[in-house]
Amino acid sequence: MPEFVFHLRRRTAAVLLFAALFFAVPAAAPRLHAMDPVTIAVLAPVAVKAAQVALPYVVRGLQCGGAQLIKMGLDVANILRLPVGLLQSTLGAPIGFFDLGISNMCQGGLAPFKLAWDSVTLPIALTGIAPP
Repeated sequence: MPEFVFHLRRRTAAVLLFAALFFAVPAAAPRLHAMDPVTIAVLAPVAVKAAQVALPYVVRGLQCGGAQLIKMGLDVANILRLPVGLLQSTLGAPIGFFDLGISNMCQGGLAPFKLAWDSVTLPIALTGIAPP
């Protein structure tokens, strides 16, 4: 192909990129809306009462979500039991680690599925409902 075709393609791509940025960047700019200070002063006591009512529910949700995140961390750590169990059941079999290796391989094989389940139930836990 002639060299001017590549130059034309490069210029067309640059023009299209510039046009996309020209129209996309102003649309993504944040919009600011001001509020009257008197309105803020009038609504502040209502907001404080609403926060006091919601506080126990928020704390419960954070507690359940934190417990679920700890379970997920343990599941991630249990994934490492698969290669450890493989080594125990092969190299450690002559010295009595075969049963422990098989147990570790089973628990390490189930860990990704437990992690997936705990990941799916994390939003439920953040609402304050303790998942199973």
